[in-house]
Amino acid sequence: MKQPTAETAPAAAGDPATAQRVESPAREAWRMFSRNVPALLGVFLLALVLLATLYGKLFYGGDPFEIVWAPYEPPLTTPSVPLGTDYLGRDIVAGLLTGGAPTLTVGASAALITMVIGISLGSLAGYYGGWVDNLLMRITEFFQVLPALLFAMVLVTLFSPSLWTIAIAIGVVSWPQTARLTRAEFLRIKELEYVTAARAIGARNRRIIWKVILPNAAPPLIVSATLTIGVAVLFEAGLSFLGLGDPNVMSWGLMIGANRDYMLDAWWPVTFPGLAIFVTVFAVSLIGDGLNDALNPKLRGR
Repeated sequence: MKQPTAETAPAAAGDPATAQRVESPAREAWRMFSRNVPALLGVFLLALVLLATLYGKLFYGGDPFEIVWAPYEPPLTTPSVPLGTDYLGRDIVAGLLTGGAPTLTVGASAALITMVIGISLGSLAGYYGGWVDNLLMRITEFFQVLPALLFAMVLVTLFSPSLWTIAIAIGVVSWPQTARLTRAEFLRIKELEYVTAARAIGARNRRIIWKVILPNAAPPLIVSATLTIGVAVLFEAGLSFLGLGDPNVMSWGLMIGANRDYMLDAWWPVTFPGLAIFVTVFAVSLIGDGLNDALNPKLRGR
């Protein structure tokens, strides 16, 4: 006859610890995230932005660079251009639907570059310590004290404005915070018993770093990656606003930058792409906060 296990055996009388089924950390994190109303709102808003960006052109065609009407046509006055036109007579809706993909691509690519550089350097510094830690942290401090926007402007100018040079420039100037967070997590985790046990059985340093410590340091890094996307979207908008975006690719930042000199005469060419950026960054921030609450055991009871 099969013996009852710890999970299937009935709870002992007066023992509340065995009265509940053991829940995995991933399932518990998902349960906490799914109960977080602001985080679900962020998922909903981001889903709307992605759907409009990916499939909006199927229902609303048009070239965002094509002059379709008179300049400065106000919104809600002409059915063919429901949100009006910019200073050249280009359709604002076409620009919004087309410009979302480059903006989000730059944000996601810059966040990926940031995480790759930051996690790689931070993990090495935190695990090995000593002169490796000192060298990598001095490099991190050097990049951290540089004016991020000015340094990104120099990089984009040197290598000509394009989506990839903007993404690389943002990633290069944004990784120090991720490196410091990764280093702190590695310094904390590498002294725990299971890491010591992995060393005792002869596991190589590379395996300990990537297979043992990094998965356990992932929760705060996931939150950091999520928030980095929002920062990168704002960074791209700032560079485009200053005229350093790719002039051949429509983006929300380029729409704002191209119409910034006329915003006192016509508010809509700047306001609508600004709202799109605001909603995207707001949604990503809500998701990041929700992940932080769900993945951080100290905050789950908040």
